[in-house]
Amino acid sequence: MCVSDWNQKIKYVGMSALLATLCLGAEAQQAARPDLLERETLTNNWFGTGAKLEEHGISLNLRLTGVYQYSLSGGVEQGIGRQSGSYDIELELDMDAMVGLPGSTVFILGEGSWQGGAGFDTVAIGSIFGVNDDDGGERTLDITELWYQQNLLDDRLRIRVGKLDLTGGFECRGCPVAFDGNHYANDETAEFLNGALVNNPSIPFPDNGLGAVLYVEPMESWYFSIGVTDAEADARETGFSTVSDGDSRYFYIAETGKVVHCDSPNGNLTGVYRIGVWNDHGPKERLDGNGERTDDVGFYLSLDQELWRENAKVDQGISVFARFGWADDAVNEIERFYSVGGQYKGFFPGRDNDIIGLGIAYANLNGAAGYAADCECAVECYYNCALTPWLQISPSLQWVSNPDGDKSIHDAIIGGIRLQTTF
Repeated sequence: MCVSDWNQKIKYVGMSALLATLCLGAEAQQAARPDLLERETLTNNWFGTGAKLEEHGISLNLRLTGVYQYSLSGGVEQGIGRQSGSYDIELELDMDAMVGLPGSTVFILGEGSWQGGAGFDTVAIGSIFGVNDDDGGERTLDITELWYQQNLLDDRLRIRVGKLDLTGGFECRGCPVAFDGNHYANDETAEFLNGALVNNPSIPFPDNGLGAVLYVEPMESWYFSIGVTDAEADARETGFSTVSDGDSRYFYIAETGKVVHCDSPNGNLTGVYRIGVWNDHGPKERLDGNGERTDDVGFYLSLDQELWRENAKVDQGISVFARFGWADDAVNEIERFYSVGGQYKGFFPGRDNDIIGLGIAYANLNGAAGYAADCECAVECYYNCALTPWLQISPSLQWVSNPDGDKSIHDAIIGGIRLQTTF
């Protein structure tokens, strides 16, 4: 064999080795970097740097939600469409990993939002409940939460202080609790858009403000929590001005509940049963015009329960929820509130993470507040389609009866679509 033939063979072997190395490197890189349609977030946890940050106790999340709604009929004016959206940036600091403080966490939430023209609900529907609970108006970025939490006794005792969202709550055995939490009707960016199917409107939750919450889990799956916060707070402010003005009002709330697990052929069916009371301490005008009243009070119930699972391998099946609320009719426009509904996860074959939800909300309105109708009722159906783990699209349809408690306003039908992206 001549020298030139040997040179050709050496070049061939060398090129083959190089190509094999490149292929193996590409495969390893592909394994480390999941396909765009399979990764949990659009940026694959900030292009891989998020995992390194989490090793040092830093977790950063960004979500973007866009909503378009159109008044199909009825309401204040039909044939009107509006778009709106919101974005939120979450920063969570594990102080144990960062500075060696076991069980301590610092949480910061920044929120911004936009809307196309005047608010859709105002110009088209006029609902008391609000048909888009994600609509926050025009705001660039506000720090709406900033709190410190200390966990003790194997997380059975938790203390949270700072600028709080009382509806943000805690988790008991992986379930949302404290306050007015619900597993299937508590998130306007992924579940129902109607405000009455996000939180109980008979509870006069104040805006995010300075306060403190104590959470105790004295027995397995049973909890108790009590909180107090500034009743005059503005989420866009620090909160110190209203707390230190010498005429502060406070909102108090307490809740207890139990997480239950029922046996079934396809695994445990989880449910949460919550009951709470609240006190809004401060002067309120009596609706009959006879002066003011302090110490407004009320109570509420919130429950959710899995009813059936398709199989034991994945979280699919039928679940239901319900809420009830009562408030003193001397000073509150909503006397009693009821809501029921449910969801089916994985209804269509091959769409294991898609969710169909249906909810009904009903409020008894106080005639002394000047309402012509004695109730407002809303029904909403949505379909959350998980296009990828980081991108969901949710068409929805709402029907609102007696918008604004006004019999002269025709029942409204609202079509909408929501898009959420997790970066």
